[in-house]
Amino acid sequence: MQQRDLGRGLRVSALGLGTMGMTMAYGRSDDSRSIATIQHAYEAGVTLFDTAELYNGSVPGSNERLLGRAISGFRDDVVVATKFGYDIDADQTAAPVLDSRPDRIRTVVDNSLRYLGTDRIDILYQHRVDPAVPIEDVAGTVAELVAAGKVVHFGLSEAGPDVIRRAHGVHPVTVLQSEYSVFEREVEAVLPTIRELGIGLVAYSPLGRGFLTEAVKPSVQYDADDMRRFDPRWQPGNFERNAAAVDELREVAQLGGVSLPQLALAWLLHEGPDIVPIFGTRSPGRIAENAAAAEATIAPELLHRVREILPDGAFGSRYTAEHLPSWGNTSR
Repeated sequence: MQQRDLGRGLRVSALGLGTMGMTMAYGRSDDSRSIATIQHAYEAGVTLFDTAELYNGSVPGSNERLLGRAISGFRDDVVVATKFGYDIDADQTAAPVLDSRPDRIRTVVDNSLRYLGTDRIDILYQHRVDPAVPIEDVAGTVAELVAAGKVVHFGLSEAGPDVIRRAHGVHPVTVLQSEYSVFEREVEAVLPTIRELGIGLVAYSPLGRGFLTEAVKPSVQYDADDMRRFDPRWQPGNFERNAAAVDELREVAQLGGVSLPQLALAWLLHEGPDIVPIFGTRSPGRIAENAAAAEATIAPELLHRVREILPDGAFGSRYTAEHLPSWGNTSR
């Protein structure tokens, strides 16, 4: 697979694999199938693998342990990213509680190293900006962890321009991770800032949380523990409009000789050489299809047609009120 530079000497495959759905948010899963999926991704050329402390399900460290087992045979050939920023001991039935206090960051990193079975974290992200902790304190703590050899690169997630600049002034930020897809465009307002600073973008949910695939269905048909049960884009009214747009996108994909997921991934890759989408799947069979998007050649007029169909992204907000991210820069 082609490689891309994400800033400060970080070189990874053009596509990465996100593992959140292997232990939470998308209903029941099977560890052995998930491990096979991760290993198939590596065989297909994927070298960027993304996890987080928060992706536990009901067992602390379950997602990181899963990834660590899967990559144990080729750990030094891949880039592992994980995240801090939440109090996972808080009531998980309520809105997630942010916690980026320095002592908490240090504890999370030590736990993550143990769960992953590794001696360093290649990318350490602040999962969400914590308004109770100055970003300068967060960046300074990560700088200490870099100096100690526990962390290689510092990343932010869902941060706005002001927070990014302040963090970068304390310790260089290598990469920003934010949701970005045919369906979600909000991060485009941040792109000029990170490009000015030489920061790469990792785009999560590049397939619109599954809407930009062949398997989408109304919200009521998903399991009770699947986030799409309450995702606004799956709710009546929005769902029908989004489904109609996806039908048009599918026609564009057919004209380009690719599948709908391949079109969605290729569209992101064409938005800039500093963008690496991380798709999520629990199916080994989906890996080859998604990986092929990195080599797809699609006519510019077809890529332009994507924006004509959805000029502002999907219909419906991307979170319900209780699931809003903390951007740390309300001016955005």
